[in-house]
Amino acid sequence: MRNYLVISDIHGDKAGADLIQEAIDLHQPERILLLGDVLYHGPRNDLPNQYDPKAVIAFINSLKTPVTAVRGNCDAEVDQMVLNIPITADYNCFPLGSRTLFLTHGHVYSPEHLPVLKAGDLFLYGHTHIPSALQAGGIYLLNPGSVSLPKENHPRSYGLLTETAFTVRDAAHHKYQSIVFEDAPAEL
Repeated sequence: MRNYLVISDIHGDKAGADLIQEAIDLHQPERILLLGDVLYHGPRNDLPNQYDPKAVIAFINSLKTPVTAVRGNCDAEVDQMVLNIPITADYNCFPLGSRTLFLTHGHVYSPEHLPVLKAGDLFLYGHTHIPSALQAGGIYLLNPGSVSLPKENHPRSYGLLTETAFTVRDAAHHKYQSIVFEDAPAEL
């Protein structure tokens, strides 16, 4: 079964990169889904304790696991110049079993402004720094939280996605939230 590591909102934090490496070593994902805000902390966020965007650049560029990434609101063209993965698209989508997986940061498309999806599809986003594993209106709304700057008293976290479930894990790699996907609805 495919296993995807879902990361969002690193914001140039070396501790966030270290957590990602631990998660890679522990879960051996087939692919990393990176939901934006990679290098810059942004004007609305505090500076991470281990803010070191050059170390995060070196980490991202050294990854052996394939990465699919989207642009966050704190990512810029200059960031693309130093990273060897494409990060300039606002969204990406591809099939995951019988479902569509829609990846975005969350500042263009969001749970309040969804793209066209069908019941059972997966909407994967970051931006809020708040983990989410729920279904609303037939769509799964999945957010891994932030590996560096969590909000609203949530822990630093990341997600694991398979064709059957999404799990948010905390920095100690314990299950924090999860949802099992119901059988995909039959095509009409």
